[in-house]
Amino acid sequence: MMTIDKFNFAGKKAIVRVDFNVPLDENGKITDDTRIRGALPTLKKILADGGALIIMSHMGKPKGKVNAKYSLSQIVDAVSAALGTPVKFAPDCAKAQDAAAALKPGEVLLLENLRFYPEEEGKPVGIEKEDPNYEAAKKEMKARQKDFAKTLASYADCYVMDAFGTAHRKHASTAVIADYFDADHKMLGYLMEKEVKAVDNVLKDIKRPFTAIMGGSKVSTKIGIIENLMDKVDNLILCGGMAFTFAKAQGGHIGNSLVEDDKLQLALDIIAKAKEKGVNLVLGCDCIAADKFANDANTQVCDDDNIPDGWMGLDAGPKTREAFKNAIKDAKTILWNGPAGVFEFDNFTGGSKAIAEAIAEATKNGAFSLIGGGDSVACINKFGMADQVSYISTGGGALLEAIEGKVLPGVAAIRGEE
Repeated sequence: MMTIDKFNFAGKKAIVRVDFNVPLDENGKITDDTRIRGALPTLKKILADGGALIIMSHMGKPKGKVNAKYSLSQIVDAVSAALGTPVKFAPDCAKAQDAAAALKPGEVLLLENLRFYPEEEGKPVGIEKEDPNYEAAKKEMKARQKDFAKTLASYADCYVMDAFGTAHRKHASTAVIADYFDADHKMLGYLMEKEVKAVDNVLKDIKRPFTAIMGGSKVSTKIGIIENLMDKVDNLILCGGMAFTFAKAQGGHIGNSLVEDDKLQLALDIIAKAKEKGVNLVLGCDCIAADKFANDANTQVCDDDNIPDGWMGLDAGPKTREAFKNAIKDAKTILWNGPAGVFEFDNFTGGSKAIAEAIAEATKNGAFSLIGGGDSVACINKFGMADQVSYISTGGGALLEAIEGKVLPGVAAIRGEE
């Protein structure tokens, strides 16, 4: 596989798929430029080599229609400032032939939002899946998606995929476009290389003991990941709101805590599977319970299986935090996805902070720690500890699908895999 380091972009036009789906305030100003900064090493390498640069991205979910709220024209100045060079703008991503042809080495062109065209996602618009004509519409859209990808490919001599956040989608710009370049003219960008390597570190090159921490509100959204990890981990911590589904499944009284009543058997199955595979499953034993879902609620420490009516568990309790720390401290590989409590409320961040501190300590002692999935990243940033872990993933959904063992279309298209 061609790598970006081996490729010389001098005199070449490179089209790069980035993830510039950045959050904007009501005035169209960027509130967090992490994704733009993440792409800079790739973009700057192309310019430093003497290449011309065409940048493409989506923003938001305009559902195949032009919507000024999601126009990438709003970020042209920010991208220019980050790159240290003026950025031209193509107001229609599918009609940028002339602008692309006129680009000189060292120049940059940003294309308008790819998702203004339904062909980007390749889903039929205005027709329900139940409609008998849906399959025909889908087939027709797939043909149009190929044409759209071919148009994008025609702007450049080579293609660089550097949008890990969308690598789990088989879109025109993330996977289909790669078919129009030979193996020596398509490659992963630096950010993608780092992401793929981080996932491989956790799943293939495991240093033991391996501790995975899965948090969040629902066990149902994490079941695929939990099942894939069962064959790999030594310790599995399940925390956050899903803990109460496990407590109730084992006959506990959980008051008004969050619960998935239709997943009680699933929780028991997971407990049995961990036992069968020799995995140390760490579930909470106590929690910080609150009398309402608010930062200023009255609180008390309760056992997870004995929460009074009218009270709900909103954070891990002191004994649970100790159990988490013990499962993390000696680990050599650590994966964290999802908080241990309602970390948005400052009074209920204790459990998540205990996890973050234990991970930082283990990392200092030589562990490889990967943090990914929106809320855990927000957690680690909230605690100001981003520089104390090995790697923070930029892609929530893509990371979770990779951990589930699924092939990411955006990686497979470059590697020439199906």
